[in-house]
Amino acid sequence: MADEEKRALETTTASGTIRPFSEGQPPIEGPNELKTELTVGNSEKDHGSDGAEEEEEDLWKPLKMEADIPYEENPLTIRAVVVGCILGSLVAASNLYLGLKTGFTFSANMFGAIFGYGILKFMEKSGGQIPIIGGLFGPQENSIVQAVATGAGGTGGIFVAAIPAMYRLGVMPEGHSPMDDIGAIFTITLVCSFVGLFYVTPLRKFFIVQVARELKLMFPTPTAVALTIRSMHAGAAGSLDAMKKLKCLMICFVGALIHRVVSYYAIGILYDWHFFTWIHIWSGYTSWALNIESWGWYFEWTPAFIGSGILIGLNPAISMFAGAVIAWGLIGPLLVHYGECIGIQLSEDPQWDSYYSFASLRNLGTVTPSPRYWLLWPGVMVMVCSSMAELFVQYKVIWSGVSTIWNQGCGGINGMLVKRGKSSNFFAKHGAPKVRSESMVEDPFPPEQQVKNWMWLVGLLVTVVISMIIFHFQWEMNPGLTLLAILLAFLFSFLAIQIGAVTDTTPLTAAAKASQLVFGAATSGGGFSIKHAQKLNLVAGGIASGGADVAAALVGDFRTGFLIGTSPIKQWVGQCIGSFVSVWLAPGLFVLFTSAYPCIWKGEAEGENCAFDVPSVSAWAAVAEAVTDPNVKIPFSSGMFAIAMGILSVAQVVFRHFYLVGEREKYRKWLPNWGAIALSWVIPAPVFANAALLGAIIAALWRKYNMRTWDIYGYAVAAGFIAGEGLGGVVGAVLTLAGVDGAVKGTQIACPLNSC
Repeated sequence: MADEEKRALETTTASGTIRPFSEGQPPIEGPNELKTELTVGNSEKDHGSDGAEEEEEDLWKPLKMEADIPYEENPLTIRAVVVGCILGSLVAASNLYLGLKTGFTFSANMFGAIFGYGILKFMEKSGGQIPIIGGLFGPQENSIVQAVATGAGGTGGIFVAAIPAMYRLGVMPEGHSPMDDIGAIFTITLVCSFVGLFYVTPLRKFFIVQVARELKLMFPTPTAVALTIRSMHAGAAGSLDAMKKLKCLMICFVGALIHRVVSYYAIGILYDWHFFTWIHIWSGYTSWALNIESWGWYFEWTPAFIGSGILIGLNPAISMFAGAVIAWGLIGPLLVHYGECIGIQLSEDPQWDSYYSFASLRNLGTVTPSPRYWLLWPGVMVMVCSSMAELFVQYKVIWSGVSTIWNQGCGGINGMLVKRGKSSNFFAKHGAPKVRSESMVEDPFPPEQQVKNWMWLVGLLVTVVISMIIFHFQWEMNPGLTLLAILLAFLFSFLAIQIGAVTDTTPLTAAAKASQLVFGAATSGGGFSIKHAQKLNLVAGGIASGGADVAAALVGDFRTGFLIGTSPIKQWVGQCIGSFVSVWLAPGLFVLFTSAYPCIWKGEAEGENCAFDVPSVSAWAAVAEAVTDPNVKIPFSSGMFAIAMGILSVAQVVFRHFYLVGEREKYRKWLPNWGAIALSWVIPAPVFANAALLGAIIAALWRKYNMRTWDIYGYAVAAGFIAGEGLGGVVGAVLTLAGVDGAVKGTQIACPLNSC
């Protein structure tokens, strides 16, 4: 087994893969880039057999489980579903807060696996023979918990991007708030949740069984979840380590939650440290320090992004920080200095007249742009180009997938003809079963444990019909464009799953932006008004990214279940239940946040300080305007710079895949991560890059000096930080609606202009 395959999976997050719906995540280093030690065969070390050699395992086959684990007749239990839905709901709340704040969202799979273990283990010990609560608890039921949690915790992407962007562009009914449109929001959530779930189901066999070994589709995060579940159920020693993980996760979760809530009442002391504002005041109100402050150079004690830095590794974190320095320390100031871009003065007070905002995205077609708008296009270009390049260099899997779909389609048609007593040489020839290759993985599940074809076919047909009706009457999209949007979602899902299986980074940015560009062309010259075209553009982008996200999550769960031994049909049903919960949960949370913080959907007034930067919303709206409104132009210098950076990012992908191979592969880790660099060009401040870098440094030192405790606590710390702060944001929204939040009862001391 290749070295990178055996080490596999330190690339994972404690709560799963980071999945920004906006402009790409701070990409987690894939198994070919990150050479840290994951203990494949880690069970021996975790079980306490000191000094024993670690057993090599074939990670393309189901894992070898402990012999004393009892048989689980039906792991799809009521308690597993309920606990999974509750844990997924916590992550959904966290995702909405973090997504609106930074554009990032997180999967619930590892969070659900660890927390689910603790809760169901407690039920097992305390429930005895009590129906529902009691009964044996094993690894397969554990995998069901995380599958349900993944379903319930997803479907938040449209709420941190497409839907708020519609309000900001004024394409929703005039005078309406999200609460007024809750019905339409529910229905679009329903489509985005289930269309991807149904059309990706038949691809399980292709990605998990047929080409996984040949194309090295490791699925790092789902594989790490499976290994974690196995280790937690591996006898007394495994149980002991599992409880350590759980306690650590709970402490970090509660601590981050309390910190976030308390910090609302003294944000300039407990959360945001504005060093340059302090220097500005202490030095007698000199302008140089405030000029630096204006570009967002302060530190935020955000547990969520310190946690994300712990997970993503040094290379992406350093690249992200370098991108912030390039954007907000070099390019932005130069653009303003030479008059290419302008900022907005935030105060006329002589002591604060050097304080500016450089992040406006208003009136794009009529005024000199802000540095944020200028930098938006290079950022989007690099993300799309690098993601697409990663896809196309994996041409083998694309061709294999197309040929497999063609073969299965022809075989299905030929089978139906044979049943009717007819025949077709063409379909018989092209639909003949392929000879099993040596690299093909054995599927351990018999037909009765697989998802039946009629289930996903009927589900897909019903969803497509409902989609055409919903989008026609509620979103003014004709059936032809609806089918085009679903087709694009399927195509981008296929590509997103493949690249995510290799790199652990799901390119939702590429899916969304490419869909927006296609729909910009599709609606051009079609007689649509600008506002109507913008609505269609955002709806299509939402379907593409939402469908790709749900599809990637389901295939990842299939991979976890394959390794653990959980039947696909039970995981599929579990995730369907979780997704159904998310259809109702996510819109409700969105209404809660938008009611507490109207600036999310209205946009902040000049000089107003919104609690959420909503980078995804602004970027999606800007792309929609650019491809539909002839009055909105991309600055020429920005466009040229974007093209140059796009070419450079593609060249690096080609260089890495075709030159840095074999003995030269060790140099890959020194290449900059262009996705992370571009992300810093889109987020309107470097504050999150600062926090992520701190987290990455902590993780690097921790791994170096105490790998054993890292194995036990590392991911649990990060998961607790991420989920805890996210839920703290939900509590903050409730406090705001109650009129007792930090803006009313707290202090803004130590903040610029007394406002953080």
